[in-house]
Amino acid sequence: MTTPITFYILAGESSGDRLGAALMRDLRSTYKGEVNFVGVGGSMMAEQGLKSIFPMDELSVMGVAEVIPKIRNLLRRIKQTAKSVIDANPTALITIDSPDFCFRVAKRVKRHNLTVPVIHYVAPSVWAWRPKRAAKMAKFVDHVLALLPFEPPYMQAEGMSCDFVGHPITEEKQADAIEITKFRKEFGLEEDAKLLAVLPGSRSGEVEKLGPIFLEVIDLLRAEHPDLKVVIPSVAARVDQLTAIFRAPDIVILDPRGVSPEVAEARKRTCFASSDAALAASGTVSLELAAANTPMVIAYKMHWLTAFIKRRLVRVSSATLVNILTETHEIPEFLLEDCTVEKIFPAVKQLLEDSDLADKQRQVSQDAIQLLSRDESETGSSAASSVLNFLKL
Repeated sequence: MTTPITFYILAGESSGDRLGAALMRDLRSTYKGEVNFVGVGGSMMAEQGLKSIFPMDELSVMGVAEVIPKIRNLLRRIKQTAKSVIDANPTALITIDSPDFCFRVAKRVKRHNLTVPVIHYVAPSVWAWRPKRAAKMAKFVDHVLALLPFEPPYMQAEGMSCDFVGHPITEEKQADAIEITKFRKEFGLEEDAKLLAVLPGSRSGEVEKLGPIFLEVIDLLRAEHPDLKVVIPSVAARVDQLTAIFRAPDIVILDPRGVSPEVAEARKRTCFASSDAALAASGTVSLELAAANTPMVIAYKMHWLTAFIKRRLVRVSSATLVNILTETHEIPEFLLEDCTVEKIFPAVKQLLEDSDLADKQRQVSQDAIQLLSRDESETGSSAASSVLNFLKL
């Protein structure tokens, strides 16, 4: 009889929640015995049976200046979570992205019990900034699941085992022509009408900073394209905040509340595939748009102190993975001081009006997605099988 196993699994934001849910599902289907989960996650992980010990949204902050006002509560949650892991004595602790939270928990756990294996999902971008992080995390992380094909050597050089497991976005079912037609008809769009997807982030601070800028860009676009339709897919925690900012006719906020996470995710992918272009915050969503073949403009703004620190540590010329993977700059980016209405508006306008430009983006996006696909003949390891193989289960 196969021994039951328990994973303590931690995610700190919506992208990690998506990864965690897929990993939970695949671990259950891959392991021959009973698999149990405890930890911190969002609605998608809850759908897979996780009862989060506190709301994941408390952790969705980013940047030095943004964290400072919430530091007391974050420290309390780190201490609480570490104690919970130690009490659970799981088969393994799996941390997903969110290193500021996850690594602090892992360090506490390792100090108390060196025998608990720690597996980190999403290798930190040491190739982009702060290269010494790999050596530091090797003191408390045993195994790493990498989403990018060139990341394992960085982790292995510091003594951690690491597998490229492919990006799960490459396996997500994209909307077909029938679903796209139905979605556009739902909003009364004629065949040649323009639809713009707007994504100002999943964190409260991102929405607060980018929302007003994106709204001004929409107003300018509408002046030249009166029939332009705007749809804003939202995570549940941001619906009210987005509604307060984007109070304008013909701006639709897709509210995921009241439907299952799987249905909400499928509807979001259909929205992307149905859109002629997207204006989005820098982050994982750029890969979701690339998978849906949606041309995009990327923007990001953060507190001046966080921006000051990041600017001196970053080692790459682009913040968008499509550009990094394809070694191009086809996806326009407007980051930090360049994140202004005056610069963003003409880029989105051109993308809506220039079909050749949009087609170039679609090509590099598909090239990037292909690079993220796992070739089983070469890697032979999905995220779930990588975890189980590492644990010799």
